[in-house]
Amino acid sequence: MTVRVRRTFEFEAPGERVWEFISDPGMRAGAISVVHDYEVDGNRATWEIDLDLPLVDRTATVETEDVERDEPRYVKFVGRSSVLRVTGEHRIEETDTGSRLHNEFVVDGRLPGVERFFKKRLDTELDNLEAALRRELGLPA
Repeated sequence: MTVRVRRTFEFEAPGERVWEFISDPGMRAGAISVVHDYEVDGNRATWEIDLDLPLVDRTATVETEDVERDEPRYVKFVGRSSVLRVTGEHRIEETDTGSRLHNEFVVDGRLPGVERFFKKRLDTELDNLEAALRRELGLPA
């Protein structure tokens, strides 16, 4: 089973400012609540995530890497671990009042319960991403 979530955010800020945040693997990782620690090396980041699954309560290491970048409009990353594969895509579009950020996350679990875990949390994680980006841009929540 695959979990897929799409969400679009509107900002009264130029796309270049949104790009500064969304293209940074550390900024993205820092906005995700299940990522309790991360390390960045260029366009790669290693996430340590907390998983509270029915049969497993553990930490998983997810190696992420930006696999496609079209600066300053689009970035796609892939994260791999023994328990899941995650793909995130972010596309910035200019608007009359600022910019629009299109987001898509896909999680494929490799252990029972991983999809259910993320299905419950992905909407909240996207809320967290938007809130972190608004803080970074100095915009109201």
